[in-house]
Amino acid sequence: MRRLALVFAMLPTAASALTLNCGSVFDAENARWLGAHRIEVENGKITAVTPGAARDGIDHSKAACVPGFIDLHTHISNEASGPNSYSEGFRMNPGDYALRAAANARKTLAAGFTTIRDLGDTDGASIALKRAIEQGIAVGPRIITSGKSIATTGGHADPTNGRRLDLQGTPGPADGVINGPEDAAAAVRYRYKQGADLIKITATGGVLSYAKNGLNPQFTQEEANAIVLAAKDYGMAVAAHAHGKEGMRRAIQAGVTTIEHGSFMDEELFPLMKQHGTWYVPTLMAGWWVASKAEEPGYYPPMVAIKAKTIGPVMQGTFRKAHAAGVRIAFGTDTGVSPHGMNAKEFKLMVDAGMSGYEALQSATFNAAQVLGMGAELGQIKVGFIADIVVLDNAVQRDITATERPLAVYQAGKAYP
Repeated sequence: MRRLALVFAMLPTAASALTLNCGSVFDAENARWLGAHRIEVENGKITAVTPGAARDGIDHSKAACVPGFIDLHTHISNEASGPNSYSEGFRMNPGDYALRAAANARKTLAAGFTTIRDLGDTDGASIALKRAIEQGIAVGPRIITSGKSIATTGGHADPTNGRRLDLQGTPGPADGVINGPEDAAAAVRYRYKQGADLIKITATGGVLSYAKNGLNPQFTQEEANAIVLAAKDYGMAVAAHAHGKEGMRRAIQAGVTTIEHGSFMDEELFPLMKQHGTWYVPTLMAGWWVASKAEEPGYYPPMVAIKAKTIGPVMQGTFRKAHAAGVRIAFGTDTGVSPHGMNAKEFKLMVDAGMSGYEALQSATFNAAQVLGMGAELGQIKVGFIADIVVLDNAVQRDITATERPLAVYQAGKAYP
């Protein structure tokens, strides 16, 4: 993906040399645990991975070392604030969103997530934060961001949904609202100009938007095709929010890289996903969180609560069937819908829905790095790779919830408390 070499060049200066002695190491490529290893790091990259223990270096000999976690679906400037989220656009300024994003980024890194994709921000906050982290001004994960999501008029991510008529205006491509293939190309070019790394589209309705239908397709096939074609011209992948089948079908056929949520994906779409090499990012956290909060009176508007109450169990069932069918799965949470710093709870939800702990860890490391097009640099504890390493209790080999309690986090060879 574009500008990623610049990202690494601008990351805060890592410790010049570091040695970690790990009681076990996760082989993310093959989804298996290895025994004790010594990991040597210089200038932020892994220079040696040697079996066996040693006396010198940092002692993690009773712990497990895994590659830094990658969350492919976050909203770093958003906050799970229930009814307040529907009015904050009238109260908060761009600086407010940016400062909140910076606080959320610290929580995310402390939780073991050394890289994230941000799939829809407010007022360019994720782009500003990405640059601040690259320059060492702020602390947080490596950010790959789409900037503002692209929607159609009235669709999920149209920023004027729910406003009274005289405040709705006519948002266009610069605002992330399109109608027709020409608008679609213009919206992609605006995202490129603004500094985004990839494109996010809302291919169907959504759960939390102030709109009745959460499943209907919201891009024509021609619009979806135009988005992907323009994105490819600029070296950008496309992620597609999608709950309903027809919107998913159009997005897959257009050539998107990932389907986000995929709630009503079924046996008819699984072969199409596999045919096109499309990744599934399930975001089970989002379904679990909104379904539970929909039971709290007033947390969501009634129109939203009706959608939210049904989505959690549906997403779990879809995940179970997609995994059994061999659809490629990569880790993502939709954090921002749920609170920041809780990202690792997704692992337990994946395991509860039928995935092994080994596969769940692989989805957030090796698989997620493949989705980013960064499989030669991230997602493995391997010579030549960026030294993103999370240290966990060895119990993680039998209890996936140990991912929720990191003992130490290293990003590009630098330790974070």
